[in-house]
Amino acid sequence: MISFREIRRYLLSKPEAKEDFPFGLSVTVMKIQSKMFATLAENGAVVSMNLKCDPHEARILRDIFPAVTPGYHMNKRHWNTVILDSSIPKGEIARMIDNSYSLVVQGLRKADRHALEVRHGRPALHPNIET
Repeated sequence: MISFREIRRYLLSKPEAKEDFPFGLSVTVMKIQSKMFATLAENGAVVSMNLKCDPHEARILRDIFPAVTPGYHMNKRHWNTVILDSSIPKGEIARMIDNSYSLVVQGLRKADRHALEVRHGRPALHPNIET
């Protein structure tokens, strides 16, 4: 099973990712330049996170993995909730996190996105997109 600590560490490894607690200490919100790309919560033994997702892919992931559901307290078209119950391979979880981060970076103002690309390189910001 993937631990809260392991997922938190991976989320914070994204270039310039920061954590915030706008909803209280029980929900960690991961941001890039004040834009949320993930939430992470631990409720007893259950660790879950919300991740941004392309709407078409969001539906596909929900069909494939029972542990992926429409985003809890989020726009259900663009966000999924992922329960970290060991039913989803670690590589797939990392891919979903990378995609969420990349989608949010793509939505930043052009100047901000370009500055990030100069500082970190496109592959670090968009690891699942071939350049």
